[in-house]
Amino acid sequence: MTKDKVLAILMRQKTYISGEEISRRIGVSRAAVNTAVKALRSEGYEIDSVTNKGYLFVSGPDLLSEGTVGALVGDERMDRVLVLDTTDSTNKLLREMAFHGAVQGQVVIANEQTMGRGRMGRSFFSPKDKGIYFSYLLKPDTAPKDAVTLTAWTAVSVVRAISKVSGFTPGIKWVNDLVSNGRKLCGILTEMSIESETGRIDSIIIGIGININNESSDFSDDIKDIATSIFLESGKKISRAELACAIIQEMDKLASSWPDGRDEYLEAYRKYDITSGRDVNIISGGNIRPAKAISINDDFSLKIQNSEGKTEDLSSGEVSLRII
Repeated sequence: MTKDKVLAILMRQKTYISGEEISRRIGVSRAAVNTAVKALRSEGYEIDSVTNKGYLFVSGPDLLSEGTVGALVGDERMDRVLVLDTTDSTNKLLREMAFHGAVQGQVVIANEQTMGRGRMGRSFFSPKDKGIYFSYLLKPDTAPKDAVTLTAWTAVSVVRAISKVSGFTPGIKWVNDLVSNGRKLCGILTEMSIESETGRIDSIIIGIGININNESSDFSDDIKDIATSIFLESGKKISRAELACAIIQEMDKLASSWPDGRDEYLEAYRKYDITSGRDVNIISGGNIRPAKAISINDDFSLKIQNSEGKTEDLSSGEVSLRII
């Protein structure tokens, strides 16, 4: 913890800061500060030091830690942010934290997941040092049927965060996959807990997994033709800590905007939507049927025209884009 706190202070500071001042701010000895700086240098951080002036952060590797995220988010918000090097699943951990009293806005971020999950029980590729694996806790006072749009709102929030940090804007494939050039770079998994006595929501955990700095060789043969990353699509290596901060900010905005801000998110969703107007396959219950995607309805459902020429509104299921 001392190392992360020292790093956060150094990254926020634009000029030299003395070891004495750092030790005063975080309540540790000067020796502990010196030890933390040595540890950070061993991890690849460049920290200059000048007698009678102190330390100056120069540069560092693209690491996700309490220090790198905390430097951007700030101490107050970090009280509800947990950053881990590795975990089995950020959604699973956050679900346990919610059970033990975690409050709305609690975030868990991991540098790696060993048992990451996607929709329909699929595994989610979560390699070390390449992406962000992120879970956010919501505790809305509402019925389950009113919360089904939160996944679509989250897709908008993540597109906005990616665009802000990288300048690259992916599209949204209904209902919540972020894609570019027909390949997926982000998945979103929403899990809901219901109070049995009232039938109302106890908590909602929104999991977000993003491929950020992956190169083609990082993807295994079974997903290399369907997966991509921000780097592969934009040509830019971006700071994962900066993107994590942007996602926190966007998800905090979502939490404060829902449900009254529906019109704003619906307009944005339609702007980023790449499904409407396309030939698609509807996948539901193990069945696949062809259709034409028409438009996004006001409740974020998908209007389609089936093979018999009749229109339907889909509120669940999975859609794949057909290549003719």
